Amino acid sequence: MRRDRIKIAAGCEDNVDALSDEQVEQLLFYVENGGKVSTRNKLIVYLLLYTGVRVSELVSIKIVDIDFLTNQLAVIGKGGKRREIGLRQDVLQLVRDYLKEERLGSHFSHSDYLLVIQRAEKIHRDAVRDWLAKISKELGFKLHPHLFRHTFCTRLLKKGVDLTTVSKLAGHSSVNMTARFYMQTTKQEKMDAVNLL
Repeated sequence: MRRDRIKIAAGCEDNVDALSDEQVEQLLFYVENGGKVSTRNKLIVYLLLYTGVRVSELVSIKIVDIDFLTNQLAVIGKGGKRREIGLRQDVLQLVRDYLKEERLGSHFSHSDYLLVIQRAEKIHRDAVRDWLAKISKELGFKLHPHLFRHTFCTRLLKKGVDLTTVSKLAGHSSVNMTARFYMQTTKQEKMDAVNLL
């Protein structure tokens, strides 16, 4: 069943959900546990958190889409639109580790796709959703792929990145779309602003 999309009025309190800085820290600490989290799953978290890709884009990433010289990830988004997203050094290093540790010598080393599972070529988006739902229980807060996208955009805007750049990185069809979802301020932010007076 499809949910109806409700347009959010500017300034209203129904904000896009995003992970708090504390939740991000908790999640990153959790995925450091090699006994619990495979390098592939850690890479999934890093890619979702630091690139803002949609889950459909994540599972479609091919090894050739990563340029290790320019630190860029090429993504084919909605409507077949191509965009490039810069990759942090820690994300690139994790890609290298994953390709070396888990992909090299496995019977899927021939796959073009970056993220693979044992039974099939590329990982399915439901497998990503299911794993995030599973670790949500351990972490004590709900995780789903799109939440990372919201977190990516929200964190960039909070750090002062301009709306046009955020819109391009997210692959939104227009800056207005980015503004509509991410420019609402929370009650607390409004209160903090008034208290500055």
